[in-house]
Amino acid sequence: MDKSQVMQELEALGKERTKKIYLSNGAREPLFGVATGAMKPLAKQIKIDQPLAEELYATGNYDAMYFAGIIADPKGMSAADYDRWMDGAYFYMLSDYVVAVTLAEADIAQEVADRWIASGDELRASGGWSCYCWLLGSRPDREFSMDKLSRMLDTARDEIHGAPLRAQASMSNFVTVVAHSYLPLHERAIEIAEAIGTVQLQDAKQAGRVLQPVEAIRKTLSRSKPGFKRKYVRC
Repeated sequence: MDKSQVMQELEALGKERTKKIYLSNGAREPLFGVATGAMKPLAKQIKIDQPLAEELYATGNYDAMYFAGIIADPKGMSAADYDRWMDGAYFYMLSDYVVAVTLAEADIAQEVADRWIASGDELRASGGWSCYCWLLGSRPDREFSMDKLSRMLDTARDEIHGAPLRAQASMSNFVTVVAHSYLPLHERAIEIAEAIGTVQLQDAKQAGRVLQPVEAIRKTLSRSKPGFKRKYVRC
């Protein structure tokens, strides 16, 4: 199946209601409004196809870019490739749920995510923190440095209230995921969440929205016990 055929298939799957939801979250034209679940049969048919993924991501169509992440070959992409994809990620649903998710299945994930977190760029930082959330939720604890993650918790505590909007959200989620999925720092992550308290997101489109890491941890632990790991990162 080539790019043109995939675009036709995605267009046929699009729903106006879903499109409106994506637009309200920051997506922009062109897009069709395809629900993630509706993409699964097409993804199973194509499987992994990095050249096709590159073509689809380059279209700038949100649905095609999302689908590109599903069929990409994470370990076949270089750090430069991930940087290029992040350059095209114009809002958080791409940076955090396409690029960061794809990166989380690559061997170079932590190296690239560390660089993005330190970049000072809002969406890169958000993608970097999010990548660690996907990693911690799926990989064995032994693959991580406890000292490094502890320092990241300190950074979240000290910088979250002054960080850019999307970075605030991803940092808050990081604290929650450490408490939920990384047993060695379970208790410390709860302490950090308590120290952070409530995070007020200062954004005209999200006026009044707050983040409460302690409450988020409580909710996740009510659904599954500490040490939770998912089998897959991507759909």
